[in-house]
Amino acid sequence: MTMDDYNKAYKAGKKDYQARLLRGEQPTLKILDDILPPRGSYSEVPLGLVQIPIEQIVGTKTGGRSSAFAGNFMPILRENTEFASKWAALSESHLNEGIRDPIKAYEYMNKFYVEEGNKRVSVLKYYDAVSVPGIVTRILPPRTEEKENRIYYEFVDFYELSKVNYIWFTRTGSFAKLQALTGKEPDQVWSDDDKLTFSSVYTRFTAEFEAAGGKKLSITPGDAFLAFLTVYDYDTVCGMTAAEMKATVAKSWEEFHLLEHDDEIDVKMDPTVEKKPLLTRLLPLSSPKLKAAFLYAKTPSSSAWTYAHELGRLHLEQTFPDEVSTICYENITPDLAEKAIRDAIKKGCNIVFTTAPEFVQASVQAAIDNPDVRILNCSLNTSHRYIRTYYARMHEAKFLMGAIAGAMSENGLLAYIADYPIFGTIANINAFALGAKLINPRAKVYLEWSSLKDADLGKVMDGLAEKGVSIVSGRDMVIPEDASRYFGLYRMENGMPHNLAMPLWHWGKFYEQLIRTIMNGAWKYDDITAEKKAINYWWGMSSGVVDVICSQNLPIGTQRLVYLLKDTIRRGEFNPFSGALYSQQGVVQEDPDRSLSPEEIIRMNWLARSVIGSIPERQDLKEQAKPVTLQQGIEK
Repeated sequence: MTMDDYNKAYKAGKKDYQARLLRGEQPTLKILDDILPPRGSYSEVPLGLVQIPIEQIVGTKTGGRSSAFAGNFMPILRENTEFASKWAALSESHLNEGIRDPIKAYEYMNKFYVEEGNKRVSVLKYYDAVSVPGIVTRILPPRTEEKENRIYYEFVDFYELSKVNYIWFTRTGSFAKLQALTGKEPDQVWSDDDKLTFSSVYTRFTAEFEAAGGKKLSITPGDAFLAFLTVYDYDTVCGMTAAEMKATVAKSWEEFHLLEHDDEIDVKMDPTVEKKPLLTRLLPLSSPKLKAAFLYAKTPSSSAWTYAHELGRLHLEQTFPDEVSTICYENITPDLAEKAIRDAIKKGCNIVFTTAPEFVQASVQAAIDNPDVRILNCSLNTSHRYIRTYYARMHEAKFLMGAIAGAMSENGLLAYIADYPIFGTIANINAFALGAKLINPRAKVYLEWSSLKDADLGKVMDGLAEKGVSIVSGRDMVIPEDASRYFGLYRMENGMPHNLAMPLWHWGKFYEQLIRTIMNGAWKYDDITAEKKAINYWWGMSSGVVDVICSQNLPIGTQRLVYLLKDTIRRGEFNPFSGALYSQQGVVQEDPDRSLSPEEIIRMNWLARSVIGSIPERQDLKEQAKPVTLQQGIEK
């Protein structure tokens, strides 16, 4: 019987051999010695006894045994050879006793190459074994900036903590994200129970993913699993039954398709307008009644961010008194968000606005279960197909604020107090610095973070005063319950802030124009143009969603300059991120006629040369900042 098995393996080997030849590929096993970088440029690290995933064994260390196997490790020598007899005997031994002796192998770029035990690997692959024990030596290549090399070194760091070697990603930052999504600190070592639990849930997910057609996609099971964890948290996924896992993977399929486009996002810079007669657009005759729910992380009286959205909700009710009704939910945590959305839908809401990035997970889950309800989350650079996201181009206003600061500072020393290191925030900081530089070439911006564990506004202000800083950009808006004047752009005089200007998030304008796209039928056109991409509304001054309010105490000349700059930005004639740009590390772009694309601005992870400060690590932030940065944090 074992020779029959050999003949079956032989046929599989010959078939694979011919297929690789037709594709112009090497038909036999890959040889590690042929692909290694020059000797002396890499190092070897003994890993000891490792459970090697069979799928990741792709070749042999030297060329000695390469020609005995096809590229899939099946034999290609005829049955009358000594090799065939030994393979058959090993197959029989495996069936009777199991192969227990470890092989010897080298790991390079998370692929394994056999030094001793090629026939054992061939037999185990024939019988669809999952793994084989092996004494492994890791070969570390020299570090480069190539994407594959960066991903590999991220894997090496992850492996040191988890000893997990069977998951792989095609995007940088994924291993660190997996560490966070499994509930662990960046440097936390996995326990044996952690490893067993992860192995179980990842194996079950991979089986369902591949059974549903995952092998036809251009992503890895690891990519899909990571996307799955951003929708359903790790503990929930671990607790799923086989039937629940199968059903949930099927419902989430568009999320996996989205990954094939490398998380491309269709950024809508202005409202979509359907080409109908003007009167029809202004007075929709047969639009359905809309009931909108708003989810707030805090209350309007305690949070400037929530207050801005609450003003937007009230504006919506005033603009469409007969067509739109609204309800709101306050003090919603990420754990309560899903329940709040379900309650809103039960009460008849057909559109839901979740106004904080940390509500993304609950938003996507609800959207998957309720495809007839429009759900939008207020976040930037969030790639999900089942919901749409929205944000405002606040960097346009920050550029104007920087210009005002540069004009009002006598010594050119400015300060910018940022909150969370997330998408959009870095662009705001740099735009402020560039605006200041436009007016005062000697301007320097001291960057402080209010979300740091040890942040103390009093100490920060004292430190800035000692440096000679008098012009400060603080939080964007006033908090209704807080009588403090430390908001917007202000000048410090005799220890007191004097407000100069304030950026405005006019969410009412956004909600009004978005509702009009639904009423006039233009909503559906965004889906048609986006195809399989995620949709993000990123509107700015041109849509009236962003503005700057100047104090009457500003000099007339400065006010006129602001109005001029505002008008050119609004008309699309000027991009704050145009021309030569320099970061703290060097040149970002040299072309004087080029402007950064929306994607480059959104994903900005560098600080302008005139900024004094750095982007903090997640572990240095307050606990309350971690959910937002996990969802929206930039990759440095």
